[in-house]
Amino acid sequence: MKPSGGHVELVDLVKHFGEIEAVRGISLDVPPGEFFSLLGPSGCGKTTTLRLIAGFERPTSGQILLDGRDMAMTPPHRRHVNTVFQSYALFPNMSVGDNVAFGLRFHDVSKTERGEKVAAALELVRLAGFEERRPNQLSGGQQQRVALARALILNPAVLLLDEPLGALDAKLRKALQIELKALQEEVGITFIYVTHDQEEALTMSDRIAVMSEGRIEQVGPPTQVYEMPRTEYVADFLGVSNLMDAVVEGREGGGPCRLRLGDFVLEASQGDLDSKGEVRVVIRPERVEIEDRDNDGPNRIPGLVERVVYVGPVIQLLVRLAPGVSIQAMFPNRGDGQAFAQGTHVMAHMPASALRVLERD
Repeated sequence: MKPSGGHVELVDLVKHFGEIEAVRGISLDVPPGEFFSLLGPSGCGKTTTLRLIAGFERPTSGQILLDGRDMAMTPPHRRHVNTVFQSYALFPNMSVGDNVAFGLRFHDVSKTERGEKVAAALELVRLAGFEERRPNQLSGGQQQRVALARALILNPAVLLLDEPLGALDAKLRKALQIELKALQEEVGITFIYVTHDQEEALTMSDRIAVMSEGRIEQVGPPTQVYEMPRTEYVADFLGVSNLMDAVVEGREGGGPCRLRLGDFVLEASQGDLDSKGEVRVVIRPERVEIEDRDNDGPNRIPGLVERVVYVGPVIQLLVRLAPGVSIQAMFPNRGDGQAFAQGTHVMAHMPASALRVLERD
């Protein structure tokens, strides 16, 4: 049976460490059953926010509502939440089964029921039959699953995860990202996940909150945050972006915004189209179209291929445009050779629908 509850609300949450304001008035609403990620660089306040929800830290001010009840001053063991850390913290002298059952020691559970719960939790994380093994007999990925089983056996309303895949190698991390999202959908528990890894957040999350310096810059589904960044910071942090300085020339009616980039005029149909003066314009590398130099038409600027980077599934081009700015272009590797070698004169087509105007931070 999937648990009921798991609605998390943060209201004007603030946390000071002396004179340092680690969390600056965060407000969030995470509905039950959502996979929600806090994404940002080291020191942005994401782990502090998670620790506040868990009860390991007390807020300076604000509310932490769990299913409508303010838990801001409630100790961790009285909150219906559990936490999985990057360090698995498994007891090396105990079996996998005893590690998973550790949280049941304060509950009135019979030996038979305990065994059933442990078996069910290990089945959930695909480790059935591993009860008698010791942690040192497991791989890193298996140890992480044991830590997940130990957290899930108490059937929390909310599971908090603090960079739980950070210690694993890249290939295993990618595999566990998919498994973790599938597990969350199966158990139906609210997951709040902290990471600095953009791919993790994009792969697993229903929604993402991008954080900077204790504040939330933008909240939304992965596609929205990636495709429609609201600020220069979000555009620059999430994924790879081409950010260019431009000057607004104007906009007629509800049409696109006309921008000047050096001696060239571009049209953009996304973002802050009514901006004035100096702005930043952003386009993702996969939206840049590299064409033969002879191609002509709107939203095209000549350039020179400075570098070709082979990344296996994709090819990256570094192109210096005529106004002096360098941009990246990216396209799938189809195995048919490289059309644009280093030193080739090309035309960079940046469609209006792919150009987004941002107010300067």
